[in-house]
Amino acid sequence: MTTETRADPDCLFCRIAAGTIPSDIVHQDDLIVAFRDIAPRAPTHILLIPRRHIPSAAELTEADGPLLGRLFGVAADLARSAGIAHDGYRLVSNVGRWGGQTVDHLHVHLMGGRAFDWPPG
Repeated sequence: MTTETRADPDCLFCRIAAGTIPSDIVHQDDLIVAFRDIAPRAPTHILLIPRRHIPSAAELTEADGPLLGRLFGVAADLARSAGIAHDGYRLVSNVGRWGGQTVDHLHVHLMGGRAFDWPPG
């Protein structure tokens, strides 16, 4: 994991993680914050972010394995809690402008409660 732990004061998601912007938080621990998306694309739509500012998945290294393990573990727990684990759900991380990333802070969308098409578009 990189040693950079500072939050970016201009980053929307860093500010949510710090509690300076209100959000509907469904999980928080020392590494991960999860909150409901304000523009949901599915009946369950939760964003999971690391507290540490990481611009996107493109910045990850092998050293970030423990962080990613925690993020995916929390996602699975939230899916079970939301009642979407049995029928299935989607985890998505967009990278860069052409990939659909709109906030430059690594985040994973946990979406479920309906069927999804493939390819996604």
